[in-house]
Amino acid sequence: MTDSPVQGPPQASGPGPDGRRAAGRGRALLGPLAVLAGAAAGAALVASVDPHEPGHYPTCPSLLLTGWYCPGCGGLRMASSLLHGDLVQAFGMNPLVVLLLPVFGYLWARWALAAARGVPMRSVLLRPRVLYAFLVVLVLYWIARNLPFAQVLAP
Repeated sequence: MTDSPVQGPPQASGPGPDGRRAAGRGRALLGPLAVLAGAAAGAALVASVDPHEPGHYPTCPSLLLTGWYCPGCGGLRMASSLLHGDLVQAFGMNPLVVLLLPVFGYLWARWALAAARGVPMRSVLLRPRVLYAFLVVLVLYWIARNLPFAQVLAP
């Protein structure tokens, strides 16, 4: 009778089926998880400290310096309204961001899924033409929400 060494479970330190180490995938997920944690912390703060009451948050620097509403003005009040379930009031604070939230959520999910799979994140929404079009929309929104006939866009 010969003694043979006991075989243990396979080691997790070797490369996986796609050639990448599990630790590398874990590190790739740190970016999406950090963004998610930051968004959750920001949401918790905005849900607990009401931005509709003056004095809780600083004034928008663009509004303070120029008197113009920037594309993000009303964003904290919009987030607070969304977190409290008031979609109509949220839309009134910053309609562009309300409309873009599903797009941002989709892009974050694509990023997290690509990181989990260990592949680069790709999306048609990140192509230069789309990004330039978004920039044009952002500038037009910035201008329009400060014109008298488009006061509905102002927070």
